[in-house]
Amino acid sequence: MTLEHGGRLNKAAEHWGIPRSEWLDLSTGINPIGWPVPEIPTEVWQRLPEADDGLETIIRQWAGAPPLAACIPVPGSQAAIMALPRLRKPCRVGIPVPGYREHGHSWREAGHTVAPVGPEQTGGGASGYDDRWLDQLDVLVWINPNNPTGEIIPPSTLLRWHQRLQKRGGWLIVDEAFMDATPAFSLCTHTGRPGLVVLRSLGKFFGLAGVRAGAVLSDRVVAESLKAVLGPWPLSGPARYVMAQALKDTAWQQQTRIRLSDSVTRLHELLHSAGLTLVGGSALFQTVRLDNPSSLQGQLAVRAVLVRAFEQPGMLRFGLAKDEDGWRRLAAALAERTCD
Repeated sequence: MTLEHGGRLNKAAEHWGIPRSEWLDLSTGINPIGWPVPEIPTEVWQRLPEADDGLETIIRQWAGAPPLAACIPVPGSQAAIMALPRLRKPCRVGIPVPGYREHGHSWREAGHTVAPVGPEQTGGGASGYDDRWLDQLDVLVWINPNNPTGEIIPPSTLLRWHQRLQKRGGWLIVDEAFMDATPAFSLCTHTGRPGLVVLRSLGKFFGLAGVRAGAVLSDRVVAESLKAVLGPWPLSGPARYVMAQALKDTAWQQQTRIRLSDSVTRLHELLHSAGLTLVGGSALFQTVRLDNPSSLQGQLAVRAVLVRAFEQPGMLRFGLAKDEDGWRRLAAALAERTCD
């Protein structure tokens, strides 16, 4: 089974009969003003990737990972999402719902039992937290910030969950694909502990989804097993080069956090003014709740505005516009919509 994702612009263009060049694609949650990729030296294209090129050290410094942590460059966090289930015998795995569906799909395909984890289990209560639900799991996958709700679980809570799981040899896997705009909430600084695995990506904040580059930070036992599954040269030389340069560009990262904060505030206000019910978001997207999300998605699509629909529960996710023309087009499309 192939899952649906945002960014399927060719399919939208064909379905709605609108040329690809005319679309405003807000379906992916990817930074529309990505890191400016420089010219890649010719020798990078001509030589095999070299593991001792310093990239792992750069990843560790960027993420704030301690020396004990292992850092593995991967061809996008999706590669790790698909590979990690192969490192354990069939077991019971908790997956947040709603959330990025590739996690549950990959564990299920590898023969594991997938258990949905909802807010009623993780939200605590009047008498404090009750983590006994974790005792039914061998692995918990968490998405922080969540996609598509944008919910952030504090590091203290995640570390408490990890400790409870690890006592029985369990794992906590944290997908931080959208974390770069809010690095204070990252668990990267705690990696190296047995059974704690953190996934990072160059695709969202850096706007470099096409390069397919990311990193896994974990203990060394998990890292060695993951390397064996991924095989030699999992990340291309050009991808390693681009990743190293982007991670070192801290000035761009700081400026981008400010710009994204302004842009997502603008998006939030625009959606609120349109009378939509916001349920959450991150620095790269905002999500609204609708009983019939496909209806509004279609109304926007006939105006060449592409957004991402989620049916269970009903939600639409809006990414950021790149420029003033994009913001005006989104505002106009929302103003012209009809209410169900």
